[in-house]
Amino acid sequence: MSAIAALGYPLVAALGRTLRWRVEGLGHYEATLAGGCPPILGFWHGRILPATLYFKRRGIVVITSENFDGEWIARIIQRFGFGTARGSSSRGAVRAVVQLKRELANGRSVAFTLDGPRGPARHAQPGAVWLARATGHPVVPFHIEAASAWTANSWDRTQIPKPGTTVALCVGEPLWVAADADDEGLEQARLALEARLDALASQARRLAGLPHDGVEDVARAAPRRPGLHGDG
Repeated sequence: MSAIAALGYPLVAALGRTLRWRVEGLGHYEATLAGGCPPILGFWHGRILPATLYFKRRGIVVITSENFDGEWIARIIQRFGFGTARGSSSRGAVRAVVQLKRELANGRSVAFTLDGPRGPARHAQPGAVWLARATGHPVVPFHIEAASAWTANSWDRTQIPKPGTTVALCVGEPLWVAADADDEGLEQARLALEARLDALASQARRLAGLPHDGVEDVARAAPRRPGLHGDG
């Protein structure tokens, strides 16, 4: 496990130094920090790598699963300056959410891969909106698209930007969830979060200079042969 982290960190860091970023909407994230209400950042599992590179060294606490993948991911992102809360929908969920509530109260932003750790892809699980209701902190969604990338044949279509490419980051408006929201209110918030992420994905594709032929629906994408596939 430590060997994976030792090899993975310098490779990912070297890739990050070659990327060119185009960013829209970052003020939404910065405004919540300036207002003393650090956000719950929400994004899709398939964008973990570029998200790690952009938001490094900001003290953000990320929830990671307790399986093998979650362990080596946690070790790598810790070296980029992230904190980790271990747990998932199937293991350690309550413990992880309690830690995230504590981190928000202490002034640190937290982050969710909304469809992790197993999917279905681009289907937001309720954890982020539940945490927003419980804490009064907003969910700030974002999406990242690389102009040229490799795409893994995994459930989440993990994207690995190619060296030197342009990467677009689009951050959306904060989503606030009322403290007295009932189950129906939570579901409406979850659906609103998905809709915002769909819009951000389209925006990021345009910003990256990609054809606007509809955002890739990874949940219904045609099967590919195993391995990495180049885009762009």
